Amino acid sequence: MQTDIDPRSLIGRKAFDRQGAKIGTVDEVYLDDATGLPEWAAVRTGLFTRDAFVPLEPSEFVDGSLLIPFDRALIKDAPDFGVGRHLSPEQELQLYRHYGLDTSPSPSAGTDPDRDFGKLAGHEE
Repeated sequence: MQTDIDPRSLIGRKAFDRQGAKIGTVDEVYLDDATGLPEWAAVRTGLFTRDAFVPLEPSEFVDGSLLIPFDRALIKDAPDFGVGRHLSPEQELQLYRHYGLDTSPSPSAGTDPDRDFGKLAGHEE
């Protein structure tokens, strides 16, 4: 996802799945505690008026819409933690697992041996 986008500009934008089917509207954006970058979006699906959490990486913001590279069924079945509250590390881990995403630092961080900024302070290997 583009990191130079103001997360507030995503709120109210339409969200679409990998086939281009409308999922809903971005309700809230959640920032990573360590980096301050947008990490998750809560999308109001309209299905029983619930919000589904979707990852902003590898999603794309194109022509004013959020394109989520996952199937609608997977998004609809994402864990529901409610909106307006902080996501705990355990909840984030559940979301990463749900979407089959790697929980380690981004691949670009691993290609540069001088960058270990993705590690959380106090968690030595």
